[in-house]
Parts: sequence; C-alpha cells; structure tokens
Amino acid sequence: MIPTNKIHSITLPVPYAMKTVNVFLVEGDLLTLIDTGTNTPETLEALKSGIKAIGYDLSDIEQVILTHHHPDHSGLLEVFKEDVRILGHERNKPYLTQEQSFLDYYNEYFIENAKKYGVPSLFVQKMPRSIKKIPYSCKRSLTDVISEGDQLESLFNVKVLYTPGHATSHIALYSEDDGIAFGGDLLLDKVSSNPLLEPPLEGELERPKPLIQYNQSLQRIAALPISKLYTGHGDPVTDVKGLVEIRLEKQRARAEKVLEMIRKQPLTAFEVCQMLFPKIYEKQLSLTLSETIGQLDYLENLGFIRLDERNDGILVYKANEHSVSN
Repeated sequence: MIPTNKIHSITLPVPYAMKTVNVFLVEGDLLTLIDTGTNTPETLEALKSGIKAIGYDLSDIEQVILTHHHPDHSGLLEVFKEDVRILGHERNKPYLTQEQSFLDYYNEYFIENAKKYGVPSLFVQKMPRSIKKIPYSCKRSLTDVISEGDQLESLFNVKVLYTPGHATSHIALYSEDDGIAFGGDLLLDKVSSNPLLEPPLEGELERPKPLIQYNQSLQRIAALPISKLYTGHGDPVTDVKGLVEIRLEKQRARAEKVLEMIRKQPLTAFEVCQMLFPKIYEKQLSLTLSETIGQLDYLENLGFIRLDERNDGILVYKANEHSVSN
C-alpha cells in the first residue's frame, strides 16, 4: 500500500506540444523519482524547485524509475549522482546510451521505410541522414533492468507491468494492495497517446506494431481494479475502464474511416496519412505517419486489408473482398 502523502507530483515545462510533463517523487524505502523531464535548463530548474518545495534536494534522490525512454521522461538522467539506481525496461537502453551505430541505423531505417510507404522524395530529403544526439535527451544508461511481474521492494512493493504501444520500452507501476498506479503516457485524461513507430532491435525480424500493442496494453489496465492512475501529462485518472472504452471506440472509428478510404481505391500509407491529417501531415509527418501505419496494422491484423508491393518497391494497401465493417 502506498500512503498518498508519500506521493508528490511535480509538473515541469517541456519544449513539446504538451507543454508540461508530470514526474513523481515518492518517499519509499528509497527516495524515488518516477521520470525526469527533458534535458533543458528550464526543466532542470523547475525540477530542482519542485523537489526543494517538498523538502529535499536533487542530490537526495536515490532511485530513478523510467516509464519509457522518450526525452520528456528520461532526458535529465545525467544530472543525478553516480550512485543513483536507474531502473527501466531493457528496451530503453539504445535510446539512452545513444551509440552512433544505433542512431545511424535508426535514421536510415525510417528513411528507407518512408520511401516504401510512399513518402515523396521531397519529404524524404528533409529527413536527417545522421544525428549526434536525440534532442533533449541524455547519454546515461540503466543500472537495473526491470520487466513484467517484477515487484519493487524499495517502492512499496509495486508491481511492474509491461505496457508497450506508446513506446516499446513502456512500463506501468501498480500497487495491488490499493490500486494506485503510475502509468506514464499509457492513458492520459485529455488526449490520446500516440502509438509511435520504432525500428526492430538487434535480433528481431519484424518491426513492432505499436497500435496493436497499445490496444492490448489499454485493455489490460482496464481489467485491473485501478483506483487512481497517475499520468505523465494532465490530471490523474480515476475511471480507467471508462476512459479506455472511450479511447478504443475513437480508435475503431478512425480505423473504420481508413477502411472506407481503401475500399474505394488502393492507397499507400502516405496517401492515407494525407487524407487523415490534411492540415498537419506536412509539419508533423513522423507523428501522423506513425498513427496512420498503426491504423493500417490494425486493419491488416483483422484481415480487412492486405499489403502488396508495386514494381517500384512502394507498398500499397488493398481491401480484401470479404472484409466487412467492424
């Protein structure tokens, strides 16, 4: 059981559309920070001030737990003392250590796949061929790997739930005694999380399918007796099951819209993206293409559409004749 007076929410400014991120200082057997905020001076100052208002200093933090690897949740890892424990899922590692070979692979993967998904060369040419560092992130790895089913004695014995979708490294922390949970970006009160495309890691033959993973993770937490879900952005969620139903219904409606497009004519992922997001796809191509491919994965998994390759190597989605609306 986690005493609520031991949980302290700190809201930090971040240079993203969401504007802020929530991190949590929890007074367990080890003074623990769940997530960190971005690696920017403004975020760091806000974190120091927030911790100080609770009665501690940054140097008092003994343990950091990452819900996932995105910079607004992991970017400030470098500011903590050397002996701090840093816990997270195994899949955080390449995004935290940022070996140049991984950064090169990451960028080349998306450039090559953008071409396959029908993204015009004008857009592909704007994609970076290599980067030295992921913006607003860190270069510091985990000290301890945690995974599905682990229980953390240092933090009121919370259970680790592997909840991929928004990121393949994503976990949630769940207290079985009282239903309190820390959900990162899995379920947010005001907006839907983006299931983001990631390349397959070493030894994997296929890329992860984020929307399918995300739906499964949402369904999983909806089945748990969660009393309060502390979230990475916005206010805590108390009706997890009800909100999950709303999110899944919205996703099904968008998939239905995509299916109707493809029933009319075969389309590339980029063409679907343009039709789904006509006002923002150019400025937010990565996010909108991720969302689009997620919907296409979902429909393909249900057998409503299939994927064909044209002579020029571009992938085209076609409706199956037997497909019906779900």
